[in-house]
Amino acid sequence: MKRPLFLAVGATLFVAGAQAETRWRWSFQGAGIVASGAFTTRDAPNAEGFYEITGITGEANGIAITGLEPAGTSIPGNMGYPVDNLLKSGDLQLSKHGFGFALADGTYANLFYGAHFSPPGYCVFISDPASGKSREPFVTFTAVPAP
Repeated sequence: MKRPLFLAVGATLFVAGAQAETRWRWSFQGAGIVASGAFTTRDAPNAEGFYEITGITGEANGIAITGLEPAGTSIPGNMGYPVDNLLKSGDLQLSKHGFGFALADGTYANLFYGAHFSPPGYCVFISDPASGKSREPFVTFTAVPAP
């Protein structure tokens, strides 16, 4: 009888420790870039209403996204501008830090909300460390919870 009780308690602890997640569909487009895919976020928002992005899939200009830049770090070529990987429902969905990701061709992107630009809007900083080149076009961005 001890074995079934032990298994039941262990299963309960495993389920209680698991983090619930939400899937989102996202896309952005601007001068010379089109990207789309899916996010995984924690299920509950923080006190400011932001969900923590924990995973990303998709592609940009037909090139596969290979990974999410860890929160608190900067994409290569954009040092000093760490991402926070936070997403919100509504009109202003990203912070000034935004999210970052790596692409299969060795380039990187950091999408963020530039409140300091005139006019304010979403921008994506795209870097190619191999060539030392970067650009920062304005884009339109949307993210919605997946059905």
